[in-house]
Amino acid sequence: MSAEGYAEGHAGDREGRTDHRNGHGDGTAHSGPRFERRLRRRDLTGVREVRAELRRLLAHWGAPGRAETAELLASELVTNALVHTDGGAVVKAVLTGAFGQARGRLRVEVRDFVAGHPALRGPGTDTGPVSLENMSMNEIEKAATSGRGLLLVHALADGWGVRAHGVGKSVWFELAAQEP
Repeated sequence: MSAEGYAEGHAGDREGRTDHRNGHGDGTAHSGPRFERRLRRRDLTGVREVRAELRRLLAHWGAPGRAETAELLASELVTNALVHTDGGAVVKAVLTGAFGQARGRLRVEVRDFVAGHPALRGPGTDTGPVSLENMSMNEIEKAATSGRGLLLVHALADGWGVRAHGVGKSVWFELAAQEP
């Protein structure tokens, strides 16, 4: 059964699975190495496991620091999915385009099974969405230790978004091998 078919109550019962094959399963013209992992409800050890798998996937990819940025952003999205929802999560990572140190893109998608959309919040507040154009990195650093994951994704990813599903949503980000 595909991740699309999981009901909210069943997502947390699935074992993790890694898939490092090459192929065109996500519809991209030049998809390449990838992994997919299913995480159980509230199993925060899954964050460490996803980081380790991503580190292996990106061992020879990108400019210095890009793989570490990808690990950070992936761990933020996975943690959000496991802490702020009642179900498990499905994490997918795929390299697309030309591969090697200087080329290609990484896309990481974390799917949960709860309908609510995440929102960027102001530093240390729960007052609602903020405009990041007027926010300095110093202000982001002063933010509370909780609630700034999406601020990091917004600040460090080349692109990110939320895609609704019949049950739940996917929060994704993309990084190019080189900083833009």
